[in-house]
Amino acid sequence: MTSTETTLDGDDTRVLTDHVVEKLEQLILGGRYQPGEKLREQTLAEELGVSRGPLREAIRTLEGRRLLERTPRAGVQVVGVSLSDLEQILITREALEGMAARQAAENMTAAEVNALRQTLSGLESRAQDAPGAVFNSGPDNDFHRLIARGSRNRWLENLLVQDVYSLLRLYRMQAARRPDVKHSMAEHHAIIDHIHARDGEGAEAAMRAHLRRSRARMLAAAAG
Repeated sequence: MTSTETTLDGDDTRVLTDHVVEKLEQLILGGRYQPGEKLREQTLAEELGVSRGPLREAIRTLEGRRLLERTPRAGVQVVGVSLSDLEQILITREALEGMAARQAAENMTAAEVNALRQTLSGLESRAQDAPGAVFNSGPDNDFHRLIARGSRNRWLENLLVQDVYSLLRLYRMQAARRPDVKHSMAEHHAIIDHIHARDGEGAEAAMRAHLRRSRARMLAAAAG
């Protein structure tokens, strides 16, 4: 038994698996393992300090989230996101986040809307110093995650957070993106204003317009 496993109750395998999933996801999204790279169980087990049982469960979980894929001769490897994949992911994101914004306008509390404004304020401050880093990582994701959570639709939230956002982070790790900070911030403010006004239709339209423009920029950068 490894040092990681001895810190957990012997019967609590779910806790251990969740821990391994989180650590392995961090390694992939942090660039430790590159898209298309084959993963070797023994190496991973040693790096994470776990046995192969929970590691295999974690790998299956991340296969379900589309971060890993298994092929007959290559084994398990980090997925590679093609231009076609990226376009389809972004189209799916627009539909899901548009609905999330509509439902957030119906269901978010005043305190949650205020938290959304504070998140945007922090995003604006950080974007002045490092716009590329902000839009390719946590703060921008936090804004969208809060809206997904505020929709009160757990199916939408799970699809976005566990699938779509992870794949987008994987793509952004590979590509240099020049964000349009000024327009993105204005679009974020418009989305919040519609949510605050309980205008579900307007919130959905504003979110879809924002993501269509973002999609166009990302695809142009990827193609160039």
